[in-house]
Amino acid sequence: VLSQAGVVSLERVMHDGMKVKANAADNSFRREASLRQHLEAAQQRVQQLEREAEQDPEGKAQIQRQQAQRQAAQQRQQRIQQALAELEQIQASKDKAEERQQARASLTDPEARIMKQAHGAIGPAYNLQLSTDAQQRVIVAMGVSQAASDAAELVPAVERVEANTGRKPDQMVVDGGFINQATVEAMQQRQIELIGPVTDPTSQTEASLRKRGVAEAVFPSAFRYQAEANHYACPEGKRRRFEAQEKKSGGRRRYRYRASRADCQACPMRQHCCPDSRKGRSLVRTEDGPAMAAFKAKMETAAAQQIYKQRAGVAEFPNAWIKDKLGLRQFRLRGRVKVEIEALWACLTYNIQQWYRLLWRPQQQAAAGT
Repeated sequence: VLSQAGVVSLERVMHDGMKVKANAADNSFRREASLRQHLEAAQQRVQQLEREAEQDPEGKAQIQRQQAQRQAAQQRQQRIQQALAELEQIQASKDKAEERQQARASLTDPEARIMKQAHGAIGPAYNLQLSTDAQQRVIVAMGVSQAASDAAELVPAVERVEANTGRKPDQMVVDGGFINQATVEAMQQRQIELIGPVTDPTSQTEASLRKRGVAEAVFPSAFRYQAEANHYACPEGKRRRFEAQEKKSGGRRRYRYRASRADCQACPMRQHCCPDSRKGRSLVRTEDGPAMAAFKAKMETAAAQQIYKQRAGVAEFPNAWIKDKLGLRQFRLRGRVKVEIEALWACLTYNIQQWYRLLWRPQQQAAAGT
């Protein structure tokens, strides 16, 4: 309605995601072996109640009680079966066998996922995705995701905006969680301008090196790249020669450089530089593809940075309003479909307030003035 009234422009849409607690306890998550034990027990309980129902009942109250117990047992069995089905999807998304073995699903809300929430809390949640028109701060699309990360959520968000309003946005403004090679390419293909921060992987790389026991004196920043010879020189003066090249999507390339094993074995910094490597220390140099390079160049401009500064006040306001005014910090319902309905009502309530502010109140004031 707001779009048809010309209130929503879609020239600039600001998108954000927020984690909302699921109606499931932390201790409701079980691994596959435990889920199968619970399923066996549930099946036995259903069979027991069915046998009791075949016997002569002791009056109407007894029949009703048996029916209620049988229905509750069947629902529990169905939830456990659904949890096993959801567990298969979770396991399929894991790359390592150890991660697949440790995967868990909830007995009470099988479609919920373990996610990192506000203030560092970790627990069962859904990922609520909201797209807000920057001009009038109206929610133009919402979705509920099971993904703990926002990395793949922008393309579905754009599709929802187009489905709701009949047109795609001209510009999408997001935070760093949405910025990656695939998203940048997808927005370029759809001819949608993307605004977001350029993420620097240096801190993540250095944190990983610290866990491995690598000293700061031999972090990648201490290695000097010599373009003419196409090799790196380490702080000890040894060379890391070109070893291999990998082609990634979007024209991105990764170049690997490695020192000789003999140089690393004889190096006095070996225990601080490559404590867990037998082949010698390696480094990776990455070259962006055309789409990512253009995006990074654009985000260095003052105009793009000024637009991004507006994101928090627009994109995060509906999240804060829904949490504060409606108390939607935890879903009351279970299952993704019901959770989406609950989230939709919250967004509609928010938009009705915006309709009152943008259309109804000005009309009443104009009528009173005449």
